[in-house]
Amino acid sequence: MADTVWTLDSSDGALTVTTGVAGPAAAMGHRLTIAMAWQATVRWADEPVSMELTVDVGSLEVLRGEGGVKGLTGPEKALARSNALKTLEAKRFPHIIFRSDRIAKTDDGYRLTGTLEVHGKAREQVVDLRVDDLGDSWRMSCEAVVRHSDFGVKPYSMMMGAMKVDDEVTVAFSAERAK
Repeated sequence: MADTVWTLDSSDGALTVTTGVAGPAAAMGHRLTIAMAWQATVRWADEPVSMELTVDVGSLEVLRGEGGVKGLTGPEKALARSNALKTLEAKRFPHIIFRSDRIAKTDDGYRLTGTLEVHGKAREQVVDLRVDDLGDSWRMSCEAVVRHSDFGVKPYSMMMGAMKVDDEVTVAFSAERAK
């Protein structure tokens, strides 16, 4: 089989980040679900040999907040977005990038070992990508935990640290591609 390149983006699926809340006043805070625009390139030669996923930090959108004293309002979503963009220094670091050229077949998909770059810092990241055959298309999905502190990002906090975004966030990805 000749080399093939797949190009995917947000129109093919979703990339979401789910935050937790920490600190003595954590019960007052919202666990946020955030969506971000992305694009990916996968290179194939019978099997996938490399991939690169780029996330547009400025596209960050707060979809919903769970928990807290009361529901998350529109203005509170806008404030959460603004705080997240400041925390991630989106103007200085406009992209989050995951690159892998070590891809190993697993029972239900592929294990991607690569480099995750957030906030100008790069670290090794392993992602187990599940691949499901839907007949006329493929569904790819995964979840990974990422720690702010691994990338020099100080999680947003308020009330002198009594309530803050948890250091660990969960990144979920799913996309479909026609065969």
